Amino acid sequence: MGVVAGLLGALDGSVKVVDLTSPLHEGTPILQLPEPFANTVQFSRTEISRYDDRGPAWYWNDFACGEHTGTHFDAPVHWITGRDGEDVSQVPARRLFGQACVIDVTAKVEEYPGYLLTVEDIHEWEAEHGVLPDNTWLLLRTGWSVYGEDAHKFLNPTEHGPITPGVSVECAEFLANDPRIIGLGVETVGTDAGAAHSFDPAFPCHQYLLGANKYGLTQLRNLAELPPRGALLIAAPLPIVGGSGSPARVLALVDA
Repeated sequence: MGVVAGLLGALDGSVKVVDLTSPLHEGTPILQLPEPFANTVQFSRTEISRYDDRGPAWYWNDFACGEHTGTHFDAPVHWITGRDGEDVSQVPARRLFGQACVIDVTAKVEEYPGYLLTVEDIHEWEAEHGVLPDNTWLLLRTGWSVYGEDAHKFLNPTEHGPITPGVSVECAEFLANDPRIIGLGVETVGTDAGAAHSFDPAFPCHQYLLGANKYGLTQLRNLAELPPRGALLIAAPLPIVGGSGSPARVLALVDA
């Protein structure tokens, strides 16, 4: 039996498909940049027809949203350090698959919502679960997805700026330089922490990873259903020509 045939057979019960995608709707939280920076539009729909005189047998809508809305994919060209890199349509399909390695820092985020992943966290994970394999999507489990339907709690604004978990500057640079890493996936609105505007450099996950021709996935859910390693992650953004990113459906295959 071929590998693909074996996988198809496993979908009958020995492999479980976990949807890591947040539902996309008019209330989906979006990034809020301060003035004078421009912001993306909120997701919206306009009905074209619904089994009526505008179209008697069909229902469909126009929709509007930004490329970086909801669960979405960041392509290298999204950031100035990756400006000569791939747009989302140019990302090789093979790079949309990889092994999901989940680092769980939920306990640390419960103590402080602005917790930053460190290189030491990664080394501790490897000591327990083995070294990161090639073609790794590193997924940061923070528990933040529980706020996904409450935009205020999800973005967590304060007088000093938003406070959400993320990745330290040193760790972002480490991941960017690690050839095993395809990209970084998070549960928050963006791959960087809420306070990353004040880091040096600012927004280090964008700065370093996209500059190294790696990718980002945001607003993931259901990471608790994945093992620390061994799941197959599938990211499916729209291949928007010239696009800096795209809303995406993100799935994981795990042993049932």
